[in-house]
Amino acid sequence: MPWLVLENDVADEKLVTQNVGTHLIQLSLSGPSSRLLLYAHRRTMAVTVKHMALIVAFFGVVSFLLGVIAENKKPAAGTPVPSKGGVTCKYPSDPTVALGYLSVVFLTASTVAGYLSLFYPYKGKSVPQGVLFKSCSFTAFFNIALFTTGLAATLLLWPTITEQLHLTRNVHRDMNYTCPTAKTGLLGGGAFVSLDSCLFWLVALMLADNAREDYLDECDDAKGEYAAATEYDAHLEVKGNA
Repeated sequence: MPWLVLENDVADEKLVTQNVGTHLIQLSLSGPSSRLLLYAHRRTMAVTVKHMALIVAFFGVVSFLLGVIAENKKPAAGTPVPSKGGVTCKYPSDPTVALGYLSVVFLTASTVAGYLSLFYPYKGKSVPQGVLFKSCSFTAFFNIALFTTGLAATLLLWPTITEQLHLTRNVHRDMNYTCPTAKTGLLGGGAFVSLDSCLFWLVALMLADNAREDYLDECDDAKGEYAAATEYDAHLEVKGNA
């Protein structure tokens, strides 16, 4: 929203800032025959469950795609080149190692976003973690999400590190060395488990949102009943005094 400037005559010198609706109003008053500056801007959009779900899904899908591409780009084997006293392995240039590590990075980002999304105080209202874990469904999917995240990280890191070692330690004394690469299928499997992990975080987020709404509704009902009881007691007290 653009800044607004209003002209006005003011007698005092002061600065007033006040929240009005969805805007922040700031009044700068500076002496007789001065200008009244009115600044208004929109507040930053509040984070919602939908926003967090989109972030978790984005990171999870990117991790999956990078893992699949890394698996497809990985060469089946290197070329052994005989040299003095051994064999030097020549591998074709490929982005497998870089893509594998990037897949792990996005898996980590998806996991962090998924974990934080469960306990984030949406609309400024926080809910005790114990309330969420009272739900058996939430607890189950939370633990499954953690397990699949660890499994995905293992399946992605194992072949990625192995492939990096093959590329850096490519001189061998065994003349019959065949110059293998990382085991086929692990990166692809890790990519699919990474996607599963993302889906489990999303399910846990949905269950957490349901538990949060139930808890807040119960709190509102309790406050309403307390206010009604207080008002009734006050009414009886006034009536008794009369």
